[in-house]
Amino acid sequence: MAAVSLTSDVEVAARTSVRRTGPDSAVLELAGAWLSRRGLPEPDASVRELGGIRRLGFDATRVTAWDSGLVTFTLKVLGEAKRAAIDADRGGLPEGVRRLLALAEAVPEKQTGRSGARTPWLARLGASATATAEAARIGVAFLGDSVLALLALVGGRARFRMSDLFLIIQECGPRALGIVTLITFLVGLILAFVGAVQLQQFGASIYVANLVAIAMTREIAGIMTAIVMAGRTGAAFAAQLGTMNTNQEIDALSTMGISPMQFLVLPRMLALILMMPLLTLYADLVGILGGAVVGIGMLALSPTQYFEQTKGAVHLSDFFIGIAKSSVFGVVVALAGCLRGMQSGRSAAAVGLAATSAVVTSIVLIIVLDGFFAVLLNVLGF
Repeated sequence: MAAVSLTSDVEVAARTSVRRTGPDSAVLELAGAWLSRRGLPEPDASVRELGGIRRLGFDATRVTAWDSGLVTFTLKVLGEAKRAAIDADRGGLPEGVRRLLALAEAVPEKQTGRSGARTPWLARLGASATATAEAARIGVAFLGDSVLALLALVGGRARFRMSDLFLIIQECGPRALGIVTLITFLVGLILAFVGAVQLQQFGASIYVANLVAIAMTREIAGIMTAIVMAGRTGAAFAAQLGTMNTNQEIDALSTMGISPMQFLVLPRMLALILMMPLLTLYADLVGILGGAVVGIGMLALSPTQYFEQTKGAVHLSDFFIGIAKSSVFGVVVALAGCLRGMQSGRSAAAVGLAATSAVVTSIVLIIVLDGFFAVLLNVLGF
């Protein structure tokens, strides 16, 4: 900060003195040039002289020049006075110093990196439990709002643009075919290779077709497609809505009486509900082809043998189970991405964190739900 000169006198070193004005009051007199480059008095010495008082004033009439050093000194004195329950009157300070003090006190100091007292473990546990319960409440409320938006769609009362829906379907469907093809083909190939190494020991190489077909249709295709969509589409939803939140576009929709759930979340949820089963069915076929590469190329099976064995191993129920699960996974990816985007803060860093949180939340929920479905289907005998 540039130095402020009050007079044209020769600069005299900064000094302080305490003048008693009553039994419980005193004035801290400041004199000289309060410039950081010249060295300033330590505030501790002045604070020690203020013992036993209840009111403190300042007299800066003899200050010839000052810079940020005077502000820092005064802040420390005021802090000590506050801790000692001393009432401080700033009227005797230069007007510029008073304005800077008000500005410094209006913006709280960041506590990042400070090593304060460690919070008790019980308090940390309670805070974590409270945060988890609040996050669960928000998630359930968001799920309820999405159901209400679907009911409004069924009743013909939902307000969104069909052009937005078609654009999101294009992003979620055709433009995702490339990455889904690559991932599921390689997963099918790897699954077949691992199975072939083991089954060859028992002369049961033909059952590689059964392994790949059943695993891909019931589990792997749906899970891998959902994970790919979580990283590709769920993160995009979170970033889009987070950016809209930063630009206050979501607030503008609410102000105009348009429901953000219907206008923004509903098209994204519908797009994934429609596209996830189709992508999963496509992933089933690609994964089976990946297994065929190993079965035909490594195990010397004929294409007729491999595909006839696949046909005998897989039933329509396996396809329907995988497709039904993929629809649920699509809803999870859409809701997680939209929820994190709507919760995003109003900064670029917050948008990035929202996208990351959307991917993590989606993947965790996908795996948990898949485990739940596995247990449920086993109980039901499927």
